[in-house]
Amino acid sequence: MFKTWLTETLGIKYPIIQGAMLWLSRAELAAAVSNAGGLGIIAAASFHTAAEFREEIRRAKALTGRPFAVNFTLMPTRRRISWEEYIAAALEEGVKVIETSGRSPEPYIGWLKEAGVTVMHKVARVRDARTAERLGVDAVTITGFEAGGHPGMEDVTSLALIPRAVDSVRIPVIAAGGFADGRGLAAALALGAQGVLMGTRFMASQECPLHPAIKELMLRSSETDTVLVERSIKNAARVLKTGFALRVLEMEQNGATLDELFPLISGARIKRAYESGAVDDAVLYCGQAVGQITDIPTVKEIIDRTVHEAGEAARRLCRP
Repeated sequence: MFKTWLTETLGIKYPIIQGAMLWLSRAELAAAVSNAGGLGIIAAASFHTAAEFREEIRRAKALTGRPFAVNFTLMPTRRRISWEEYIAAALEEGVKVIETSGRSPEPYIGWLKEAGVTVMHKVARVRDARTAERLGVDAVTITGFEAGGHPGMEDVTSLALIPRAVDSVRIPVIAAGGFADGRGLAAALALGAQGVLMGTRFMASQECPLHPAIKELMLRSSETDTVLVERSIKNAARVLKTGFALRVLEMEQNGATLDELFPLISGARIKRAYESGAVDDAVLYCGQAVGQITDIPTVKEIIDRTVHEAGEAARRLCRP
């Protein structure tokens, strides 16, 4: 059921990818997604050294014999990261699927293609999808305005963005932003995508290393309980609408500089909140799909349910 470029090329059972979420997309979550038939992703930026990253890949390999991917977020950072060292570690460990995001992967494309890996690049604009195709990536993930994390600055929803991307490139398109169940998967396939990437839904899973207090906050949240911060520094981020997030937004509206904002939006602060459950001490990335989340099941239950719901949706459409 639901054979697409994703399932055929990557050797996975279902066209479902787990989003690369900083600090959360570690070996246990990625392996659980892959074992359940999807494609798990480890976020390389979660690790302070390439050696730590290599060990995480090895942990994932010990937990699953199925394909998984790694993500390299190429956005500027105040941490000194040598992506060449991280990429070399992934290739030496035999990773066959690599996702890039944040900035153009052009400096690394030749190296990755020569190594024989499948390269997916995540974008938020159609023109960037075209550029990625020209550079030689194998597929693009297009991220709509609804997404948690960094959905881009153009405020275009997935329903409008996905078919535009599909019509604009010849390479496969993966849909992201607002997807949390099987109805969304069926809709994405109907729009021409080859599968979906889900982040927020997998945050609220048993295997995700997110503090239970934040998962419980997600259960109490609706689709209107997120807000965009960091627009003033041209790095819009969708987060849960907490008192802390509203304070950050107020600072931006009052003209705060990046140096003034940074202590409040830093990755280290988010990591501490994810681990401690301090729901009002950091911005907490979360998409509008949070309104569809009513439980905290296992990853396998999420994927099985998603596939079943997508099948039901497809059958409804085929009824006379």
